[in-house]
Amino acid sequence: MNLLLDTQIVLWVTTNDPKLRPKARETIELADEVFVSSIAIWEIAIKASAGKLVADVAELAGHLVRRGFRSLPVTWAHAQTVRDLPFHHGDPFDRMLVAQAMTEPLRLLTADRLLARYSELVTVV
Repeated sequence: MNLLLDTQIVLWVTTNDPKLRPKARETIELADEVFVSSIAIWEIAIKASAGKLVADVAELAGHLVRRGFRSLPVTWAHAQTVRDLPFHHGDPFDRMLVAQAMTEPLRLLTADRLLARYSELVTVV
């Protein structure tokens, strides 16, 4: 199984946050490949620059590389998929992550229950 981590999961993984439940940790460890979208890194960078969270994006990216996670860039196909998504969720970052999961396809690992309304590819942990 190939995973795409949502932004919150990325933060929990990189900080070893106890909010990341054992089942989620196991799912990540057992995955064939784990992807982190450039969208998640972009969201973290924006929130860090706005003072909404403390994060060193370069350090975070280094941690992801050391863990063996793969980068997932945004493509035109991803952007086109966003156009067709219903508005279950208004956050543009989350909508793009769902579109990426659906386009690739990848299983999106998230803590946001609202995203499960989009696809069976969304796994809420």
